[in-house]
Amino acid sequence: MKVLVVGGAGYIGSHMVKLLLDAGHRVVTLDNLESGHRDAVSGGDFLHGDLADRSLLDVLFTQHDFDGVMHFASYIQVGESVRLPGKYYRNNFSNTLNLLDAMVGHDVRRFIFSSTAALFGEPNYTPIDEAHPRQPINPYGVSKWMVERVLADYDLAHGLKSVCLRYFNAAGAHPSGLLGERHDPETHLIPLVLRAASGRLDAIGVFGTDYDTIDGTCIRDYVHVVDLCTAHLLALEQLLEGGASDAFNLGNGNGFSVREVIDAARRVTQRPIRVTELDRRPGDPARLVADANRAHKELDWRPQYADLEVILAHAWARELQHCTTEG
Repeated sequence: MKVLVVGGAGYIGSHMVKLLLDAGHRVVTLDNLESGHRDAVSGGDFLHGDLADRSLLDVLFTQHDFDGVMHFASYIQVGESVRLPGKYYRNNFSNTLNLLDAMVGHDVRRFIFSSTAALFGEPNYTPIDEAHPRQPINPYGVSKWMVERVLADYDLAHGLKSVCLRYFNAAGAHPSGLLGERHDPETHLIPLVLRAASGRLDAIGVFGTDYDTIDGTCIRDYVHVVDLCTAHLLALEQLLEGGASDAFNLGNGNGFSVREVIDAARRVTQRPIRVTELDRRPGDPARLVADANRAHKELDWRPQYADLEVILAHAWARELQHCTTEG
């Protein structure tokens, strides 16, 4: 296959590029490098550009005959989306429309969309399956839900087939240690916990200790980034075989509390990790856990790295490499 990976210099996108290349496929990466890193793209062709540039997209699709497109180029910070909704609607929604229109105009009809559990909002029940109502409570989640709605219309109108993959908490790093999370600012729990272990952070803040959970802290479903990318590849292969448009929730189906993550990190790193207990953050549900049974059945997807300590060990190897190379 020849695949366009939009946002392929970012955390998940760079892992996707490597997986595709390792599987023998041809890859073109499009990234504006606003939050991605050129050195994270492990091969293939690279184009520095933005989805807002329709003329660039037309040139790109004229020059290449793509079998499919994978989209990872969204802004992802929930809090920022509340403060700057226009930024999120322009990039996550309007720019995605530019991409879809370019695909239709150049007869590229297979699209894999990096979606999110945030479109479910405050869960009515857990684990969350695909039938759960979509009721996003912030512009980030709304922007993703808007794209999913548009994709359904583009299927009917233009025959553009898509698979939306709604993942919960992407985590971990490539087992080689060569790729990992490099967000700025970093907001995800696991890399922050490991920074506290390595000494790059004084302590890890725990937001809320009075939830109705096993230890009073929030429970989340962590899925390894390589397993997420495997699901993307399986979804694209399904579309190439004539599969219909669909959407799947991706997770391990197991929830771990914040305290459990910290305790597991202490075991993996053999380092002390200082904790600061803070007030709850508004809008943080007590539990977010995926029901991924449809992905297991329909995509034949099975997470390879489901164990929390394995996820942490891979991320820790990357953190140690970062400390070695950056000081």
